Amino acid sequence: MRLHIVPGQFMVEHLPHATFPEDDEWVALVRAPEGLTVVRDASPFVETERWVGFYGDTAHSLDTPGMLAGVVGPLAEAGVPVFVTSTYHADLVLVPEHRLKEATAALRDAGHGVEA
Repeated sequence: MRLHIVPGQFMVEHLPHATFPEDDEWVALVRAPEGLTVVRDASPFVETERWVGFYGDTAHSLDTPGMLAGVVGPLAEAGVPVFVTSTYHADLVLVPEHRLKEATAALRDAGHGVEA
């Protein structure tokens, strides 16, 4: 699979009592019984863990098996944590920013093409 590194950095927030964020500066939202998870562009003014994203260059249908496993499997084997959110066409796989080189190497070793 061909992946590209999404420009910029992200932050992941958990808002336990929210049903929707107060602003519209988000990239992805997931609402669950334990609260709202918000992925947004990392603010230079907020001290938080920063994440970088890998995204597939080619859209796949929702019934194509193994697409996400093919990406997170090598990362798990390398001990790189992930946070994943999916779109209709592909998956956004986030890894901690300080593990980017390691994640890129693991994906390339697994046969994936990775573009910056």
